[in-house]
Amino acid sequence: MSKRYVPRPYQPGMTAHILRLARCNVFASMGSGKTPATMEALANLLVFGVVRRVLVIGPKRVAGTTWPEVITDFPGSFGWITMAVALGSEKQRHAAVRAGAMVTTINFENVDWLVDNYGEDWPFDMVVVDESTKLRGLRVSIQTHKKSGKKFLAGQGASRAKALARVAHTRVKRFVNLTGTPTLAGLEALWGPTWFLDAGFRLGNSFTDFSRRWFRSVPGSSPQQTVIEPMPFSEAQIRNAIQDITLVVDVKDYFDIAEPLERIVHVDLPATARRQYDEMARELATEIDGQLIEAVSAGAKSQKLLQIASGAAYTDDQGNWVTAHDEKIEALKSVVEEAGGAPVLVFYHFKSDLARILKAFPKARVLDSKPQTQKDWNDGKIGLLAAHPAGAGHGLNLQHGSNICCFFSTNWSAENDAQAIERIGPTRQKQSGYDRAVFVYRLVARGTVEEQAVARLKSRVSVQAALLEALKKYQTDCANS
Repeated sequence: MSKRYVPRPYQPGMTAHILRLARCNVFASMGSGKTPATMEALANLLVFGVVRRVLVIGPKRVAGTTWPEVITDFPGSFGWITMAVALGSEKQRHAAVRAGAMVTTINFENVDWLVDNYGEDWPFDMVVVDESTKLRGLRVSIQTHKKSGKKFLAGQGASRAKALARVAHTRVKRFVNLTGTPTLAGLEALWGPTWFLDAGFRLGNSFTDFSRRWFRSVPGSSPQQTVIEPMPFSEAQIRNAIQDITLVVDVKDYFDIAEPLERIVHVDLPATARRQYDEMARELATEIDGQLIEAVSAGAKSQKLLQIASGAAYTDDQGNWVTAHDEKIEALKSVVEEAGGAPVLVFYHFKSDLARILKAFPKARVLDSKPQTQKDWNDGKIGLLAAHPAGAGHGLNLQHGSNICCFFSTNWSAENDAQAIERIGPTRQKQSGYDRAVFVYRLVARGTVEEQAVARLKSRVSVQAALLEALKKYQTDCANS
C-alpha cells in the first residue's frame, strides 16, 4: 500500500490557513513540516481547479530535493501531482517550465531568468516562496501615472525580488510565504515579503513609508553612516498589522522539548560516486580521481564506505584524500539556509570533512581547546562551529550559542553521538533558562552504510535508555521494600 501523508497535530492548521487565504504568511519553526502541510493545501487547490499551475521558489537544494521528496515519500497522497524541477542548464530549465507540470520548483538565483523569459506569458497562477526572507531586499512601490491613470511599478531593490514583483500582483492570484525566521534580520525584513501579499496595504506602499512610520535613524559604525532601528512601539504595531494574514507555528508548543527533534536529510550519491561506492562494497577497492582506494579488511571497508558516503576518501595512511562528491556540502548549505542566520554546530568525523566544510564556509570556526572559542560561540559571534564528536564530550557548555546541530557524517559510537548532542541538549537548554527545542539534523547518503550506522546509533541509545530505566525501577523497588 502506498504511504500516505498523516499530518501531525499542528500541520492541518497550516494547510487550512493556506486554503482559507489567497495570500498569506506561514511562520513555522524548523522541523514543523511546512513542506508536506503546504503540499496538502496545493493538492486540494489543484484537484478542485482553484489553481492550475504552482511555482515553488526556494534555495537550490530545497527546490531540487525537498519538494520532490514529498511526492516520493507520500505517493498515496501526492503521487498524482506532476512536478518539474527547473534547475540545471538553460535548456533543462526551459524544458521543465514547458512541461506543464502542476508544480514547478526553481531556485532563487533563476527567478530573474524565469520572469525575463516567461513574464509576458506567465504560466503560474500560484506562487509559494520557501524561505521568504530572501525577498526582504525588495524596494519597489506601485505608482499611478498622472496622465493615463495606469498603475506601474517603480523602485529598485534586490534583482530576484524586483523581477518577481513584476508578476506577483498582475499574474498571480495566490501567494504563500513560508519561513521559520521572519525577523531574524530585523523587523525591517518584513516589508518586502509582505508587499508580495498586499502590495503595501498593511506596512506601507514603499519601504520609505514603512521606515518613516516605524523606524528612526541612528549613527552607524562611522560618522558618515546611519542605520535604522525600530521605535519602542514598532514590533507590536507591525505584528498587529499583519496578524490577519499570518499563521505562527512553534513546534515547542506541540512537542515534549525534553527530547531533541531529529531530522534525517537524505542525499543521493551522483552516478560516479555510486559506482565507486558499490565497487568498494563488492571488491574492497575502487578508484577516485585516479587514486586507488583500498580496504584491507571488513572493518576498514566499513570506514571507506562511510568516507565515500560523506564525500571524500583517504588514499593512504598519511591523511591524503580525494573528493568523491559534494552532495553533503550542498545539504549542509540547505540546513544553514533553513536556520535563517541562527548559529549551527556541525559535527564531522573525518579530517577531510572538516577541510571541505571550512572551504565551503570560510567564516566557520573549529572547536578547539581555547576558552575564547567557546566564549565566542556562546556570545553569538560564530555562525558555524565545526566540532568532532570525540572532542565535544563532557564539560563543554555550548547551549548559549545555539539549539541547532548537524551531523555532517556518521560513525558507530553511540556514546560520542549522545555526548555531542548534549553539548547543546535539552537538559542544558532548560538549566540555562531557554524555553526552546533542540534540533538535530543528520546528513545521510541514501542507500549506504550510513543508514545502518544511524539505525544502530538509535538502537544503542534505546538499549541504554531501557537499561537505565530498569535500574531506576530496581532502585525504587529496593527503597520501598
